[in-house]
Amino acid sequence: MTVAQPAVELDLELVLKALSSARRLQILEWLKDPASNFPVQEIGDPEIHGACNQYIGDKLGISQPAASRHLKVLTDASLIVATPRQGWIYYRRDEEVLDAAKRLINDI
Repeated sequence: MTVAQPAVELDLELVLKALSSARRLQILEWLKDPASNFPVQEIGDPEIHGACNQYIGDKLGISQPAASRHLKVLTDASLIVATPRQGWIYYRRDEEVLDAAKRLINDI
């Protein structure tokens, strides 16, 4: 019997590391609906681009460098996508990768 390979290549160690933080899980939860969870953004469309890194850090109540580290871990695991726009970086969930990660974790 063969097991179907996910269409997305994932590094399980990076995914598990990304999911091991309550703050990173909170970011993923907020990014499910960025328009409802963050203030109106001047440049990016929350439905397309997600939320600005500044707003994410502010909502977490942590310094911008600390927020950037959390966002980097999520980006390195491919769970979120970073989009630069006019000097700001916006983050959104990558639903295809998140679905593949769920399947991969369920198969453990």
